Amino acid sequence: MAGTDARLPAVVIDCGTGYTKMGYAGNSSPNYIVPTAIGTKPPEQGRKQAGGVEDLDFHIGDEAEERKNHYDLSYPIKHGQIENWDHMERFWQHCIFKYMRCEPEEHCFCLTEPPMNAPENREYTAEIMFETFNVKGLYIAVQAVLALCASWVSKTSKAGHSLTGTVIDSGDGVTHVIPVYEGYAIGSSIKSMPIAGKDITKFVQELLAEREKDIPAQERMNVAKQVKERYCYTCPDIVKEFGKYDADPGKWIKEYTGKHPRTKELYRAEIGFERFMAPEIFFNPEIRDGNFKTPLPVMVDDAIQSCPIDARKPLYNNIVLSGGSSMFKDFGRRLQRDVKKLSDARLKRSYELSGVETKIDVNVVTHPFQRYAVWFGGSILSQTDEFFANVHTKQQYDEYGPSICRHNAVFGGM
Repeated sequence: MAGTDARLPAVVIDCGTGYTKMGYAGNSSPNYIVPTAIGTKPPEQGRKQAGGVEDLDFHIGDEAEERKNHYDLSYPIKHGQIENWDHMERFWQHCIFKYMRCEPEEHCFCLTEPPMNAPENREYTAEIMFETFNVKGLYIAVQAVLALCASWVSKTSKAGHSLTGTVIDSGDGVTHVIPVYEGYAIGSSIKSMPIAGKDITKFVQELLAEREKDIPAQERMNVAKQVKERYCYTCPDIVKEFGKYDADPGKWIKEYTGKHPRTKELYRAEIGFERFMAPEIFFNPEIRDGNFKTPLPVMVDDAIQSCPIDARKPLYNNIVLSGGSSMFKDFGRRLQRDVKKLSDARLKRSYELSGVETKIDVNVVTHPFQRYAVWFGGSILSQTDEFFANVHTKQQYDEYGPSICRHNAVFGGM
């Protein structure tokens, strides 16, 4: 396939638990971002339809959520894993024909999967893509590996075009720490944190509800999300930050202005300590949840330390941020400082015991495409000759069956 003339760009679809990003390879951002949700007619209504017409009566993304009073709303992906394959097939149908508006038999497709995904899931995906949509080619990439590819554009990276690094993927539902060595995720060392975007939004909502009574009840979640995205940042020291606000509130306290959805009257809310308190739950999770007390820097350090000893240095040297919840100002700087403290303390103890001095460079990589890092990494790889040389084709599927997609070659050339 690498030698075909005038080949059309690949379609890259990254289906996450909360949102799905889709677009064409070579672009710097997705063409569409929609909630990974599907609305279907309730069974009793569907049965009244004639000749299978009910199969066409469904909506995805924002349209599904807007119609939740009349349709059964479901989320086919939970914790990164597809749980309802029938709904997932319908979801992909709208992605391809309604949003991308492409002829699937003319394009290769790059889909994403979480680390340690079962090979059977890849076979199910291949059956749907090749038999239902008749795609030209299919490649299924691990999300953490694509996030590493996206970091190649970063000015703070010291690893070059490496597929070795520690990916911190923090999206809407959960935060994962995934060590990747030469393109392969080290499954036994993956750590997860039950804190991500939704938790931060709820925390901001709770803080505002205690103080700002003018915010309409139906608008509180939306205001909290807006505050999180516009005003929140990561501070180096929470105690000193409280002091700064007390000493000069006019400088640090912001004002949010909104409009009441029914009366159209303006309302205002002061945004204070929540600006730095919300992202702080990554570093002091007991603020939000007393049942989980392991800070993110400790999780990162533990994950790397559980890896083979010869892999640890490059894993510390290339800690890559991915996902919208890693976009807070100075998040990477704070994480690098705290992980380095843990590493330096261990090296100091080791030196005291052995007399052998060792140096480890801790480097957290940030870049402008963090929010959609997985999709952007797929966009980078899907325009290379290596992608078209390794993609599984329709001809191969017809000859060998879905088992060809149990394994997808790891490659990283530009």
